[in-house]
Amino acid sequence: MIWCHKTYQELTRDELFAIARTRQDVFVVEQKCAYPDLDDRDLFSTHVFAMENGKVSAYLRYFDRPQEPGVIQIGRVLTAEHGKGLGRCLMEEALRDLREKHLYLEAQVYAAGFYERFGFRVVSSPFEEDGIPHVCMRRD
Repeated sequence: MIWCHKTYQELTRDELFAIARTRQDVFVVEQKCAYPDLDDRDLFSTHVFAMENGKVSAYLRYFDRPQEPGVIQIGRVLTAEHGKGLGRCLMEEALRDLREKHLYLEAQVYAAGFYERFGFRVVSSPFEEDGIPHVCMRRD
């Protein structure tokens, strides 16, 4: 498995396609949530992902949180296969880059415990986003 950390400008066309396809497979198809996954934040994000046999097996992006200078937001966290420890490896890989940063993410409620293992804490009541319960989490 090869881990990549790339800005939008550094992504190849094939990598961008593989990322978009995997995000669509997980967030739109698997989670049955019709929403515009690709957005302008992709253009300003660092994309962290693992490729295996030309396919993305784990992915997240992070970017400067515009409304909070000095805070990095993590989002679109996914693994293509569950139960293999890829999520843990993905977070460890990304957190190497973000070790000394203030971090923010919006987690699906069921996954909050996963992020707590990495030092995040819930800082909001649950809210719905695209019909899925989420909570805001921070790590300082």
